[in-house]
Amino acid sequence: MKTKFDVISIGDTTLDVFLELEKEIKVIKEKNGKEYLGLLNAEKIPVKKLTNILAVGNSANVAVGSSRLGLKTALYTVLGNDEIGKEMANVLQKEGVAKDYIVFDKKQKSNFSAVLNYRAERTILVYHEKRTYKLPKFASTKWIYYSSLAEGHEALHLEIPVYVKKYKILLGFNPGSHQLNEGLKKLRPILKVTTVLFVNREEAQALVGKERDIQKLAKKLHKEGVKIVVITDGPKGSYASDGKNVYYVKIFPAPLVERTGAGDSFSTGFISALIYGKEIQEAMCWGTVNSASVIGKIGAREGLLKKRELENILKKHPSFKAKRI
Repeated sequence: MKTKFDVISIGDTTLDVFLELEKEIKVIKEKNGKEYLGLLNAEKIPVKKLTNILAVGNSANVAVGSSRLGLKTALYTVLGNDEIGKEMANVLQKEGVAKDYIVFDKKQKSNFSAVLNYRAERTILVYHEKRTYKLPKFASTKWIYYSSLAEGHEALHLEIPVYVKKYKILLGFNPGSHQLNEGLKKLRPILKVTTVLFVNREEAQALVGKERDIQKLAKKLHKEGVKIVVITDGPKGSYASDGKNVYYVKIFPAPLVERTGAGDSFSTGFISALIYGKEIQEAMCWGTVNSASVIGKIGAREGLLKKRELENILKKHPSFKAKRI
């Protein structure tokens, strides 16, 4: 049976305001390796540049990115019933994301994030309105992509597994901060039906323990039911495991402006490649190239590639491949 959508994303959408800080800001590094941004208290802090970006967020970025890669996409998101919310809905529709599951909250305002950009690293101050979420009755789709939501999303942890099983849908899952804080026990119903899990090294460790070895981390996540485990490791590259083989790909060389959206663009490329029938190794390359393009721009959406652009980049770099380890 022909499906209406290739992928439907589920998650919050926000307005990101990027503040590029001046050079005199200090970074304080503790003995445990953690770094803190040093802002002088009770002073005016100079900002070199300000950039507003509407309609972003983990799932919104994947919806837009998948649309640019030629797929039929939709997004279930709850927007504020204000001018910002209406503008965000317009941005999503202009990007080819179906409006079928865009909901307006009549009582609450739009979400907002202030992104402090300093030396290509970002510190994000996040404000999410409390929402009431209820899984819509979706049209037929090949994939669901589930990511960051505010508090109040807990019912979806039960609704999504039932939906995935009933309609035999493939699920991509990238847990956001609130979801990770709930811990492994509460996420198990989702993980059991997850086709591809996207986490970075630290997130994987938060879920299954402080294991340094990537292959052992992946094995523990497979035991929770995940079919394909993708673990990104920042500038060191990324890994993907299908339960039998583990693959590694280095980062794609590209200028770095700031890292917002790097993980979302990787997820976008990876899932889109699978939808187009590519193998895991090629899906890793799609994700890596898409991510490299995004971190060369300010914001999570500007650098998202179109399918022809991505394929041309890979064609020009035939040696760029994932390898089995």
